[in-house]
Amino acid sequence: MNNPVLILGTDANAYYMARCCYEAYKIKPYVIGTKELSFTKYTNILNVSYNKDMWSEEGFLKLLRDFAKDKDEKILLISTNETYSEFISKNKNELSKNYLFNLPNIDVIKSLTNKELFYKTYEKSSLKFPKTIYYDKNSKINLKDITYPVIVKPANVVSYNHLEFIGKNKIYKINNYEELNKTIDLVYHNGYKDKLIIQEFITGGDDYLFDAVCYVNSKGKAEFMSFAQIGLQERTKSMVGNAAVLINGLNLTKGNILAEVNILKEFLEQINYRGFAEIDMKYDQKDNTFKVLEINARQGRSSYYLNGLGKNLVKVLVDDLINNQEHEFQLLDKKVLLSFVPKGIIKKYVNNEKYKKEVFKLWKKVIKPMQAKCDKNILRYLMLRKRWLHYYKEYKDSYWQE
Repeated sequence: MNNPVLILGTDANAYYMARCCYEAYKIKPYVIGTKELSFTKYTNILNVSYNKDMWSEEGFLKLLRDFAKDKDEKILLISTNETYSEFISKNKNELSKNYLFNLPNIDVIKSLTNKELFYKTYEKSSLKFPKTIYYDKNSKINLKDITYPVIVKPANVVSYNHLEFIGKNKIYKINNYEELNKTIDLVYHNGYKDKLIIQEFITGGDDYLFDAVCYVNSKGKAEFMSFAQIGLQERTKSMVGNAAVLINGLNLTKGNILAEVNILKEFLEQINYRGFAEIDMKYDQKDNTFKVLEINARQGRSSYYLNGLGKNLVKVLVDDLINNQEHEFQLLDKKVLLSFVPKGIIKKYVNNEKYKKEVFKLWKKVIKPMQAKCDKNILRYLMLRKRWLHYYKEYKDSYWQE
């Protein structure tokens, strides 16, 4: 594979996609983000640079035009967040002259990224959702009538991600009317202008959460899907909702995974989806179904576990977009463990004993997305060790409790 690779973003997602590239082809991809983040720091497997103008569409397009000027081959372009995916899809006619990418069209991306649009657009589809209220400052909903606890999150994720303020959480877990009022005031007072999603909290701990990753090729056919049970989610304000520990091929609930995989596959193909999709779900024991919380129009933060299932994510793109290969659909059901956190955190904070037993059984082959054997750099090793130990403080001090 001789094509240059450009990864947009400098977070954990960007690092493991660079790792995929290096592990498959021994090619150092280019990584460009708005700012320096620890995930892509002190590394020998990528070329990183920064451009603060990338958050604007005009600055983003200028950067991509400039980057392509001296390249002889088309560039494999990989997005790691919703903003960049929207910019690419919106300008696909221009960008496809110099870049190779596989993303949904802009209307599909927007229907998934905006949570109000997502739930309303697909409420009559085969997907099942938690009970949801759409709220803004003009709403006449009596919030005292809501059954608590509830989850509150922004409908417009893209605009919310651009805000910075004290007390900002990715997701808010609300236990009473007073907390809800305080949270609503906080978010709107700090510049958020769109609707908020107020959603029933489905009972059950982190082990009721599930993660699926699907790839729909450039011809519109789903090629594979994983289905992993989460044992522990991240606990910091900006990271709740992201898996910290998961096991693919495990299901300790009564939910029917095969049936859910078929539902998700058919849904993505019916809406003319393209590229990687990460589906976040929670098992609802009231009716033994998987409720879809969101669908991300990209690979997720924890999706590197697919490497352990024989699916190097960069190679998947290369096979489709460069080698023009097609594959029959496959459910990836092998047991594979991924962890961002040390074993001590799992011992203390994973409450499901059966799940914990599975973790320790698989620990010898655990996948750690940020730690690559091919990336030998003493400064990175020390940084990761510090991060590894810092998790103890993060979980101890977390605002989020099961």
